[in-house]
Parts: sequence; C-alpha cells; structure tokens
Amino acid sequence: MAWRAIRDKGIRSPLGRRVILSSQEHIVGSTSKVNLDFTVRSVSAANCRQGFTSGSLLPGASHGNVLTKESFIRYFHNTPALYSRKAVDEALGLKTERKGKFKRRDKAQMKPPVEAKYVPPKLKQYMKSSQAKMVDIFEGMTIVELAKRTGESISTLQDVLLNVGEKPGSEFDPLSIDVAELIAMEVGVNVKRQHSSEGSQILPRPPVVTVMGHVDHGKTSLLDALRQTAVAATEAGGITQHLGAFVVGMTSGASITFLDTPGHAAFSAMRARGAAVTDIVVLVVAADDGVMPQTLEAVSHAKLANVPIVVAINKCDKPAADPERVKVQLASEGLQLEEMGGDVQVVEVSAVKKTGLDDLEECLLLQAELMNLKARVDGPAQAYVVEAKLDKGRGPLATAIVKAGTLVSGQHIVVGSEWGRIRAIRDMVGKLAQQATPAMPVVLEGLKGLPMAGDDIVVVESEERARMLSAGRKKKFEKDRLRQIMEDRPMVEEPSEEDGPVAVRVEMPIVVKADVQGTVQAVTDALKTLNSPQVFVNVVHLGVGPISQSDIDLAQACGACIIGFNVKTPPGSVSLAATKSGIKIMLHRVIYRLLEDVGNMIVEKAPGTSETQVAGEAEVLSIFELKGRSKAAGGDMKIAGCKVIDGRVSRASTMRLLRSGEVVFEGCCSSLKRETQDVDAVGKGSECGMMLRDCQDYRVGDVIQCLEQVVRKPKFVSSQSGAVRIEC
Repeated sequence: MAWRAIRDKGIRSPLGRRVILSSQEHIVGSTSKVNLDFTVRSVSAANCRQGFTSGSLLPGASHGNVLTKESFIRYFHNTPALYSRKAVDEALGLKTERKGKFKRRDKAQMKPPVEAKYVPPKLKQYMKSSQAKMVDIFEGMTIVELAKRTGESISTLQDVLLNVGEKPGSEFDPLSIDVAELIAMEVGVNVKRQHSSEGSQILPRPPVVTVMGHVDHGKTSLLDALRQTAVAATEAGGITQHLGAFVVGMTSGASITFLDTPGHAAFSAMRARGAAVTDIVVLVVAADDGVMPQTLEAVSHAKLANVPIVVAINKCDKPAADPERVKVQLASEGLQLEEMGGDVQVVEVSAVKKTGLDDLEECLLLQAELMNLKARVDGPAQAYVVEAKLDKGRGPLATAIVKAGTLVSGQHIVVGSEWGRIRAIRDMVGKLAQQATPAMPVVLEGLKGLPMAGDDIVVVESEERARMLSAGRKKKFEKDRLRQIMEDRPMVEEPSEEDGPVAVRVEMPIVVKADVQGTVQAVTDALKTLNSPQVFVNVVHLGVGPISQSDIDLAQACGACIIGFNVKTPPGSVSLAATKSGIKIMLHRVIYRLLEDVGNMIVEKAPGTSETQVAGEAEVLSIFELKGRSKAAGGDMKIAGCKVIDGRVSRASTMRLLRSGEVVFEGCCSSLKRETQDVDAVGKGSECGMMLRDCQDYRVGDVIQCLEQVVRKPKFVSSQSGAVRIEC
C-alpha cells in the first residue's frame, strides 16, 4: 500500500506500521548539503521481522559517503534502530534528548515541608463595580445619550429596552424618564432624576423653614409660641424625638411650613433630611448655654445644603442669658452675622415670654422674599418623604412635602422601592384633601409597603409601570446591599505567636422595633456607635410597628433581645411567649435612657481584658536558713522574714522578687506562715515567713510583690451632648 509524501516533521505511521524513509544526501568534503525527500511506504510484517544493523541501514557510510537514492528503514522498537536513528539525526544536525542518570535521594538530606500560612486567592469580579457611579437622567433623553452616560453600547441598551417591555425604535427616539431609569438599573448604574422646573403655571409658594439646634435649647417651645400650641409639654422626656411638619399662619397673613427636628445626637440623619428639603434654616441657640456640638452640626448641615441661616437666640429672659457671648461664639465658627458685616440675621427671642416673635417672622419673610421662591404648579408632582410609619387601621403612611407640581388623589406613585395608588391625602391636621400643592406637608395613604424616610416620590402613568419600577429598584437595592456587605467584611488574619493572646469578641444580636421609620434609623445608628473591640452589636432585624410573635420567633432563633422604642406594650400572649423563651424585651420612650440600658447590657456581656496588677508588697527584713535536711526533704532552704507594707499577700498568687527596682525572680509561693501557722493570706502591717519555690537568693531590703490576674470590664461613657461610646 502506497502513501502520499509528507514534508512535515511529525511523520506518524498509521495503525502502528513501520515507516520507510527515502533520502538523498550529497557530501562534499566536510560541508554537507542535505536534500530530503521523504516517502512513506508500507512495510510488510515479514520484512519487519528481519534484523538490521546500523550498517545495513546506511550502506556505504563507512566509506565517508552516502549512496544516492538508497532507502533505509527506521525502526521505533528495536535497539539497533534507535542507534541508527541517533546517528542519522546527528548527521542531519538535529538535536536529540538525552536522559540523565537517576539518582536516589537521600532521606537524611531531604528537608521537611514548610508550614506556610494559607492565603486564599482573591475572587475575580466579573461584574463591574458601579456602586459609586451616578448618572443623571431626564425626560426625553435618547438611547445615544444614555449610552454615553452609562458607558454601555447602544445595542446592549436596545436589548435591555426590549426586555423591559418597550418596542425598540431608533436610537434617537426620546425615552420617558421611567424607562431610562429601568434601563440604567438593568446595567447596574445608580441614577439621579433631573426634573425640569419649566411649566405653564409658575406661582409663588410659601417657604419651608427647618428649626434646628442643640437638645433642650427650646426649638419645639418656640414653634409652640408661634402656632399657639403645647406640643413640648406632651413629649416623652421633654425632648423631641420625631421629625414634625406644620403649617403656621403668621399674624401678617402669610403661611410658613415649619419642620421641627430633634436635637439629640442620635437623630443626625433626621436633621440632614430636614436641611435637604428646606429653604431656610432657623438655628436656635440658648442664650444661657451657648454654642454646643449639635449647634455646630446644624450649621454644617445647612452649609452642605447651601441653605441660608437665620439665628434665633432663645431663652433671653433667663438671668444667666448672655446673647453677646453667643454672637461671638457663632462668629468664631464662621457665621457672618449682620452686626459684623455679614448676611446672617440674628433675632433675640423668648419662647416663654413670647417676645421677639414678630421680629423672627419679619426676618423669615424678608429672607423668603429675597430668595423669590416660586414653583411649578401644573404637571406631575415631585415630593420628598419626611417621615413614614405603619398604622394599624390605615396601613403604611408617608408624611411628604411637595416640591413641585400637584399631587392628586388616585395617582400611581413610586416611593423609593415601594409603590402604590394614592387612596387619600390628608393635611397635618387630619382633614382630607383632593390635591397637594408645592410646599404643602401631607400624609399619603395607599402604599403597598413602608418606604424609607428621605425617599423621593415619583408619579408614573400606570400601575404596570409602577410595578416594574418598584421591582427594578428592589433588585438594585439588594445587589448594592450584598456588595456592600462583601466590601465591608473584614479580612480575618490568623494570630501569630508574637502578637500574644487575642481578645475574644462577643456578638450581641438585637431586634429593633419603633413607631416610625426615621426613629428606627436613628436608634439603629445610635446602637452601632456602641460597637467595641469586645462586643459587636448586630442589628439582625428592624421594623416599624408593635412587637409581634414573629419578632419573638426571630429573637429565639438567633438569641437576640428585643428593643421597642415608642411602641405599645406587647399583648399578654407575646409577653408570655418571650418569658418562656427567655427573651428580654426592653421598652423605652426616651432615647438616652435606651442607650444607657443597652450600654450597661454591653458592659455586662463583655468578656473583659485580663490584666496583672500588684495586690500587695512585702519587704524582706531578715533571712533564716534551714540546714541539715535530707535530700528527700529538699536539702537546705532559706526563708524570707517579711513585713507586708501595702495591700495583701496571698499564697495562691504569683510572687515577684524585686531588688533595687529590677526583677530578680518570678514564681509561685511554696509556703506562707505567720508565726508557726500556715496561712492563705497576710494583710498590711503583719509579719510573715515566706518561701518561694526554686529561689534561694534573698537579701535584706528586697521587695516581694504579690501579683494577681484581674478582668477589667469596659465602661459606658455618655457626653453632655448625648453622644455615647464604649471605652475598653
């Protein structure tokens, strides 16, 4: 059987047949010119059984030349053929692999395996991390504009557009702002809606004023004096713990929307939300107390939101009031007061005597007139959630302030990741209203779930669009939450011997229930500030509403305690189930008492740190030697005659022998006697005899210290401003 000629290096014989190689070679002197023409032929099995030598493979090789057109057979299984192949390869200038000699390893010289610390490989992120990327979207933007902002291709965005149920057209067709948000969320990008302020009806609107300041400086009392109410007298603990919105009709006939913010340090997020939605900030400072930490925080919130400030110096009727000192303090913090050539107005008022209220009203209206506050009345509304709570009869309720447009009852809205159809609109007094105009605080009913305080309210055209937008936001929120958990997870390193013993960190799971969404966030943030190197506060669940049986089951599963803030006492069946399960329920109405109880609980649960301290000291006055003892009894021994000069010396403790302030020996005490009796401890001023095990080097004047291990617990620290922390 004949085969085609092959000019490649790798020549394989089919089915294990032998290969016959035909070559032509011309040798002239020492220079050789090789022309290879390989032909594959079939070799019969009978010919393969014949024995060949290297000389028979290369006839005439002994005479220094190779015959032309002489065939030779290369064998791949016989030893002579391997030698002949090696000779041919060397003649053609080809390299052959050489095997080295096998050497047996000496087991004595082999090193043991090194125990290296395992370092886990870093996980590859196949999805782009775009958590920090923010894209502005607006009504009527095209696919091309959205592709430039998101960094994705046009074809990718068109495929996403088809998946969300829209018919893909030209890349230059305008998109609604809802569809643009759906596409951006599908590609993993955060969005910020840019609404147009243009409209056919742009009318003046009342100002939104936020009252901010330190705790117990009279913010709510000042609002009570303006609207002639007594809200401050009904508050638990005498401090404001919720974000309230009110419309106050002034004596001049104008109306102003006021937001009352808490002054406690735990409600920083509430003050930030108030500054984000307001037009003017009224900074209330007590004339007898001056500038405090939350006063400075309110100033920073106002500056961050680029909102003008009007300073109201309250409690000017008190004997210790010093308004001039307050003005100097504010000026030193960077506020440019009018009296010092700036633009910040200052009014001295008294909420108790109701003095200076007309001047405050005049300043607020003047500031609003300078700002020329106007808003679009027609078109879809834009609103901001100030507070949210869960009502037993009406369901989820959202307190909102309309920023632009008109909010009408019956519209479909999306609030954060929740959606719903407006069932009813009520003003802050509780009266029903058909619509809400700009700068009007209202309570909305009809949401499917409880939104977060600070969410924006978006009006959509249909229920289907509201469902899709809500589902997309929930999916995006869950992805961001999981990514944040992975990024915040600390890398646990194995302790080395040089680092010494590692402190044990105990986890303290907590379930938080409160009356409104903003309070839940405030309590959760305040509890996280109590984390310490010894105790980790883990809020496993938080919610709005009373404590239920499901909360008991969750707390029992994870061994948590339940904290209820401003909620009703749970029913008898729930309390009985908690008692049987051994679950602790803590009900509070004042934030600082809640933090104090939780802080004390953390201190009790903390394992503490073990420390060595000196329990007592004894001075060596004389040395006694016992000679002539048998070797079985231990041989000669020395006894130190001592006098306890400080504290208490115990035989079970570790002893340290000091000489001229330097440690000479440290070990245990083998014998402690007072006169002739063995004792366990000797107090201050008493004399005793002491023997230290394996120590015979005593000198008069040496000091023996008694050491003991003490577990030191952390401390709960609360500042005057309300800030709390755990000191270890």
